[in-house]
Amino acid sequence: MSDKERLVFLPGLLCNQRLWRPQITFLGEDYVCNVPDLTRQDSIPDLALSVLQQIRGKFNLVGLSMGGYVALEILRQAPERVKRLALIDTKARADTPEQQRRRRGLLALAGKGRFKGVTPHLMPLLIHPDRMADESLTGPIYQMAEEVGQEAFVRQQTAILTRESHLDVLAKIKCPTQIICGRQDLITPLDCAEEIQAGIAGSELLVVENCGHLANLEAPDLVNKTLKSWLKTS
Repeated sequence: MSDKERLVFLPGLLCNQRLWRPQITFLGEDYVCNVPDLTRQDSIPDLALSVLQQIRGKFNLVGLSMGGYVALEILRQAPERVKRLALIDTKARADTPEQQRRRRGLLALAGKGRFKGVTPHLMPLLIHPDRMADESLTGPIYQMAEEVGQEAFVRQQTAILTRESHLDVLAKIKCPTQIICGRQDLITPLDCAEEIQAGIAGSELLVVENCGHLANLEAPDLVNKTLKSWLKTS
């Protein structure tokens, strides 16, 4: 049985284990890394419960975007299981009516059999505009979306659309917490990260310059270095 600490990575909407490849490559020798499946449930509480059922014991938890929503729900359901928390490009507040309207539009697009049009529609929101022609970045994003597929996308969007605010959870979080946000994140802007930092006592915020919504892919070296430091906190 390994004596290494467990490191759990929670992917975002239309993402899978490929999202975390830079981090697992960097940290995998020192930690037991897991990427739970977040494609089978259609509510954030059920997704959180599925993670708790998939992973045994205590663990360090990293969540990006939708993965951050699930991470905060895990802190609501079983805070004693989480040793350290890292939240990347995510938010604790619920969607605004306009954001909900946009999500329903994407669900309608997928329902009309135009699922492949969803990611091109989202791409300008996901990464910094200077990286739109960078196929080494966009290629894996398109590949993940294809692998996750239409049915899982509908379940994930439904979970995000119907989620409750986690602002009430923040003050109860006592574990070492690292927050990371791209300066140009258009989906969960910097003020969302600042709100989380203000709500979690002792948490730290890293703002990644010239970066959009996928900081761990857009600036992997900086994120890796930050996570390595976070994993040494107690």
